[in-house]
Amino acid sequence: MSGPEGGSGFDERVGLEERTVGDGRAEIAMLAGEGHLNPAGAVHGGAIATLVDVAMGKAVASTISDDELPVTIEMKVNFLEPGRPGLLVAAAEVRRRGRLFTVVQAEVSQDEDGETLAEAMGTFTSTG
Repeated sequence: MSGPEGGSGFDERVGLEERTVGDGRAEIAMLAGEGHLNPAGAVHGGAIATLVDVAMGKAVASTISDDELPVTIEMKVNFLEPGRPGLLVAAAEVRRRGRLFTVVQAEVSQDEDGETLAEAMGTFTSTG
């Protein structure tokens, strides 16, 4: 399945799994393994940023029509703690839906202990 409601080839390649999506919220999980680690042995910041971007995009997608697609305009990620191999979960929520832009907030946590690894804010628009 592809598009805003389902996964994509990229999501599968990175190892992303949709947990819940709807009503301006999304929870996306990633099982971080050896291929997600940086040379220091922590989950690469790019992998966490990808997880955040997908979660925020799916949260936005749940607020727009089926013929529209969310587009990331900008995104800021604050990395708070290093991620470890295991399940990481990004929870995203639309904070403000405007006529042209939507602001979304997200948090990534290590599922094992609930430790917050990153917080993010993004601005999206939609095409279609």
